[in-house]
Amino acid sequence: MKAIVQKFIVAACLLVSHSLAFAQSSAVWNGKKCAVALTYDDALQVHLDNVVPVLDSLGLKGTFYLSGYFPGFINNLNRWKAISANGHELANHTLFHPCAGDRPGREWVNPVYDLSKYSVQRMTDEIKMTNTLLKTLDGKGLRTFAYPCGDTKIGGVDYYQTVASDFVAARGTTSEMKRITEINFADIGSYAINGQSGDQLIELVKKARETNSVLVFLFHGVGGGHSLNVALAEHNKLLRYLKQNIADIWIAPFIDIAQYAKGHQSK
Repeated sequence: MKAIVQKFIVAACLLVSHSLAFAQSSAVWNGKKCAVALTYDDALQVHLDNVVPVLDSLGLKGTFYLSGYFPGFINNLNRWKAISANGHELANHTLFHPCAGDRPGREWVNPVYDLSKYSVQRMTDEIKMTNTLLKTLDGKGLRTFAYPCGDTKIGGVDYYQTVASDFVAARGTTSEMKRITEINFADIGSYAINGQSGDQLIELVKKARETNSVLVFLFHGVGGGHSLNVALAEHNKLLRYLKQNIADIWIAPFIDIAQYAKGHQSK
């Protein structure tokens, strides 16, 4: 009888130990089950008018990838400066947002800013200049980068490698979620949103929570402002869900999530 009791105690201890280990591993994202970054591209007026007010009302922080020549940036310098002071991330989306025009479906690319005609040095200079421009607004030295149009190479050369030391991480456009140990900081995947419902966006969050992954949303238009667009009501439905489930979901600027994951991987 005594032997049976001892075996039961050992089994119970092993079960508790396993449960604790699982709980710790599933809460790897700053004590939460997953991480979510809300990123917004192209310095659109609707980001300031539609997005920032609802983020602020819920106490959530976003990442705004800015290009220096876009009217939404040039005409709102004080507003971008103000949202940075309130905890949102201002991030580098290059000076002129060059995209490769030498492929099908890219007829709209301005020949002056055709990435396929750039030199790596020109791209390097424009990226570094954008960092300087953003620093005049927020005074910060740490920054993240996002590839315009998801294009990563010039003449077969991965141009980000020339500026990688200037950034914490870069956001790409591959639709994928990664666990904290699997992240490639030179090209972190994201889900480009165009016309999805709030429920579809929430399903992505649920998948990230189930797999203990990082989920990066890539928004352009929100309630208008761009050909790639999500309805404002659907966007806000996602934000409300995130707020309601904040016990399990770490919602933070892209740079904070990348820095945290880097620290985890370096242990």
